[in-house]
Amino acid sequence: MKLIGLLGGMSWESTDYYYQQLNRQVRDRLRGLHSARCLIYSVDFADIEEMQRAGSWDAAANYLARCAAKLQDGGAECIVLCTNTMHRVFDSLAAETDVPVLHIADGTAASLRAAGVEVAALLGTQYTMEQDFYKGRLEQQGVKVVVPDADSRKIVHDIIYDELCRGKVVDSSREKYVKIVDDLAGKGAQAVIFGCTEIGLLLSQSDCSIPVFDTTLIHVETALEWAMG
Repeated sequence: MKLIGLLGGMSWESTDYYYQQLNRQVRDRLRGLHSARCLIYSVDFADIEEMQRAGSWDAAANYLARCAAKLQDGGAECIVLCTNTMHRVFDSLAAETDVPVLHIADGTAASLRAAGVEVAALLGTQYTMEQDFYKGRLEQQGVKVVVPDADSRKIVHDIIYDELCRGKVVDSSREKYVKIVDDLAGKGAQAVIFGCTEIGLLLSQSDCSIPVFDTTLIHVETALEWAMG
């Protein structure tokens, strides 16, 4: 198994979810006492969040490239950027990195196409829902993306930053998310993408009326397929 480099901390709550799922999937595939070969570089999310708010994407890209270099120095043979939003700087990061960087949206698009999904709802931060770096990549691969209206986008975003990134899982927030998913399903969405790595901490398939595509789980599967060959 090749050595996977996890570039995380955005937030550490979801990086913990990545680490758990990575090891559980290795255990399930190989049985016995097997676990994942991985390195983790976890950033201070407050620094990244400040760059996001300021629109300092170039600075964020440079920062993450330096972090990825530390993973490479430790022997990582691929990089998994454990966040949807910071794929905003994927192209710059990949250009500065000497090992493969596995894009979270590519595995998601492949999973949606394999399931026959043509129209998918996207939940995530406002950056992910409103900018083109993520939606555009999915649509280039044949998946039409729909997002909530402006008020609902703010609700989704605020719950991510004010609650989930801080380790708070609130039932009333789950109810708000479920209503938003139901509204999008009523407008033609055939599935919902958990396009923020924290959303799986709040919602599951049992909460949703349409199929769920959890990008964290898909990203982990993509990494393992690459690492295990």
